[in-house]
Amino acid sequence: MDVIRTPRLLLRTWQAEDAAAFWELNQDPRVTEFLPGPLSMAQVEAFIAAQNDLFARSGACYFAATVIATGDLAGFVGLKRHEGGLPFAPCSDIGWRLAAQHWGKGYAGETARACLGFGFAELGLEEIVSFTVPDNLRSRAVMEKLGMREDTGGAFAHPALPAGHPLSRHVLYRLRREGAPDHDSRGAVP
Repeated sequence: MDVIRTPRLLLRTWQAEDAAAFWELNQDPRVTEFLPGPLSMAQVEAFIAAQNDLFARSGACYFAATVIATGDLAGFVGLKRHEGGLPFAPCSDIGWRLAAQHWGKGYAGETARACLGFGFAELGLEEIVSFTVPDNLRSRAVMEKLGMREDTGGAFAHPALPAGHPLSRHVLYRLRREGAPDHDSRGAVP
């Protein structure tokens, strides 16, 4: 199902046919530099099923992001609801993961801005968070361009990683609806 359209990308729910392309982008060490490692096909299939289930329950997920001009899967961009598990839950976070060949084109910012607008205007969220490891400067730059600000007291150990894991420590960024720049939600597909 098509959910959000930007000038260059379409954000939609996942299809079984997306698995091979999503698996492939998750094998690139540049993409997984700040992740625990590459995903297996079983993990990719579980991710796709979980995102579609999350969309059915909450109206949002990490959407499949496709390039309109080519139909290629660029990766994902979207909003994920966390009811527990994180020290600041319940919350909705915005996240993205794009294939390296799609870096440097502004795709993450373009689609993330549309997702923020969708989250605030369509879903009625009061706050959207984002988090990453401190060294992930590219993602942190996108967060800041979106108007998000680091919660300097919000750093945390990610509960999905073992204590002491080199990627465990995460920084937290926040954006409240009343402090948000005017993000366009008109990209939502009726």
